[in-house]
Amino acid sequence: MSNDIYYLNNGYPMPKIGLGVYKITDEEMEVAVHSALEAGYRAFDTAYFYGNEQALGQALRNADIDREDLFITSKLWNDYQGYDSTKAYFNKTLKNLDTDYLDLYLIHWPCEEDGLFIESYKAMEELYEEGKIRAIGVCNFEQHHLETLMNETKVTPAVNQIEVHPYFDQHELQEYCDDKDIAVTAWMPLMRNKGLLVHPTIVNIAKAYDKTPAQIVLRWHLAHNRLVIPKSKNPARIKENYNILDFNLELTDIAEIDSLNKDQRQGKNPNEVQIGTLQ
Repeated sequence: MSNDIYYLNNGYPMPKIGLGVYKITDEEMEVAVHSALEAGYRAFDTAYFYGNEQALGQALRNADIDREDLFITSKLWNDYQGYDSTKAYFNKTLKNLDTDYLDLYLIHWPCEEDGLFIESYKAMEELYEEGKIRAIGVCNFEQHHLETLMNETKVTPAVNQIEVHPYFDQHELQEYCDDKDIAVTAWMPLMRNKGLLVHPTIVNIAKAYDKTPAQIVLRWHLAHNRLVIPKSKNPARIKENYNILDFNLELTDIAEIDSLNKDQRQGKNPNEVQIGTLQ
């Protein structure tokens, strides 16, 4: 396996580090994407819900990089789950991004009570078989959601994108996904900087490696076989977050960061999110 590439369960290559563009405005997108491409990023993670697919698509077109060299992920929003709606909103996403295909398409939240994620995923399976999506997967699925999904569908999700960081390491869900060959992507990998990057353990390890605290945490994720999509619009931080491939953490340092776990979620509990609850 290449140092910077993860091969998904269908053999499709996905960069281990991508730029998350949540809350990046249309006005900020051009600089963020340009900075990311200059730093070496080729993966970009957006969602219909973010409202910035068009801006991302335009910024990538302006960069004049071959589409085959990019990895673009987007997501089906909760309110549009359902077989027909999934296909309709997938096509809207393609139009927004001005592309013929997506590298990865994900169900944003399970919304289990609404009972639509199975038929949504079946629609995605058809789009996958038609070659319009290179890999399909989910976000924020707990083990029981994944089990329900896989019992009713044919294609094992390639990715489960979940909240995970040193205060919420999701080790049981990670082990389950590893066992099923489902890649885990960490959203909020730096805990949105809510105190994590000034924790003495992280700061001391960063000093020992002559790296920044953010670089240490991102490298910790990679050590646990995760992909990361840190969000930033700051060119210096975008570059910093990408420059983590030239070192490895010692096992003792990985264990020390592991010990920070508090099972402390920062975002929403996937079991409580239903259609219309995250407006």
